[in-house]
Amino acid sequence: MKNNRIEIKIEQIKGCEDLSLPFSTSEFSSGVDLLSAEALDTILKPGKIKLISTGIKIMIPKGYEGQVRPRSGLALKHGITVLNTPGTIDSDYRGIVKVILINLSAEEFIIQRGDRIAQLVIQKIFFPDFKLVKTLDKTKRGEGGFGHSGIGTSV
Repeated sequence: MKNNRIEIKIEQIKGCEDLSLPFSTSEFSSGVDLLSAEALDTILKPGKIKLISTGIKIMIPKGYEGQVRPRSGLALKHGITVLNTPGTIDSDYRGIVKVILINLSAEEFIIQRGDRIAQLVIQKIFFPDFKLVKTLDKTKRGEGGFGHSGIGTSV
């Protein structure tokens, strides 16, 4: 890794040579766009889920993972998001990268070949060594969760 860059080996599956490799749209984007490699237009009906191929396989180095995340514009403008966000690509996975999309809007959405459907972020990971203890250290928050602090700004 040099200058926060890491080499990711990539293979395009046969029949996808017409598609661009994943790319970023600005110099400091943390994610690269993944494209639909589906041969035909895919209609994503309201409330429905589709598995969309990107037409690529990638080799992520050991100690890293790929996170497949929604594209904010698709989510805001069309209600299209990645269902299992973030989807995880482990370093030992060698299959085709596919994206689980869901349409949360009331309108049909058409996915065309080459459309930017999600983004991929490469992250360093740590492998946990769990240690069993009788009790955990106490904190001020304690077991509060799931909205325990409310929605207002008053304290």
